[in-house]
Amino acid sequence: MNAKVNISNRAGATFPVRRMNFNFENVPEYWMNGSAGLTHFMTALSALFPAGEKLFIDSVRAVRHYPEIKDNEALQKEISAFIGQEAMHTQEHVGFNQSAQKYGHDVKSLEQHTDWLIQGARKVFGKVVKPFGMTQEMVDLTATTALEHFTATIASELLRNPHIQELMTDETMKYLWLWHAIEENEHKAVAYDVYEEVFGRGVKSYALRNTALVVAMGLILLEQSSFVYKLLKADNKINMKELGSIYKYAYSPSKGIIAGMAKEMLMYFKPGFHPNDLDTQELLETWKAKLGF
Repeated sequence: MNAKVNISNRAGATFPVRRMNFNFENVPEYWMNGSAGLTHFMTALSALFPAGEKLFIDSVRAVRHYPEIKDNEALQKEISAFIGQEAMHTQEHVGFNQSAQKYGHDVKSLEQHTDWLIQGARKVFGKVVKPFGMTQEMVDLTATTALEHFTATIASELLRNPHIQELMTDETMKYLWLWHAIEENEHKAVAYDVYEEVFGRGVKSYALRNTALVVAMGLILLEQSSFVYKLLKADNKINMKELGSIYKYAYSPSKGIIAGMAKEMLMYFKPGFHPNDLDTQELLETWKAKLGF
């Protein structure tokens, strides 16, 4: 597995911060069952994480001392653990992205483009909704709740989808993705709880979070797809075999991880929705036992 794990729960939250230290030195170039297409698909996802998780951390930090939640001891502990987990995700995905770079795949430029897109989108969206009395902090936290729903949903699908798991033939990368998936579900409600406590549960906050999900999903799917294309093109791997593998395991109704997300993603639009409505506790306990947590 090539990782050292140090589990800390000094924050007293309902979930721990696992301090990981993966060694990506021996990860093969095409670690998804030797497939360039599937490996580049996952690498394109990984390229989104450093800038995305920075947004998550910054948006929650920006409001954690607001009067509505500053004295909420339980929520403050959850926030601290949330930040700790997301910081570890950033660190380890940066490490993997750098290891992909050594094979000549320009993941660094994809990370930079993601940061450019996020910063641009949040500022534009902030200007659009400002006349409606919505602050930049509200916009940023709303985007985080939407994107956290996406990451928690794709994570739970990864934990349920044996077709994808079987393709992760490199043990280090398999452990990385399964660890990340567990933690995304452990902290899936934190940003949402902060959002509701700070900005309420009214029509305005409901409309904003739904709009944010639509916009965020449109941008993220376009961005990730363009990354897959760039990686395949630079690698001279655009062919029916690789594209067919991506379709089969990402988008096909029978085995696709993206297709499998649809039902849970749509639940976000339900009035009164809460991330914990999607019960993944048994799934998490099973996988935590398998990973030795």
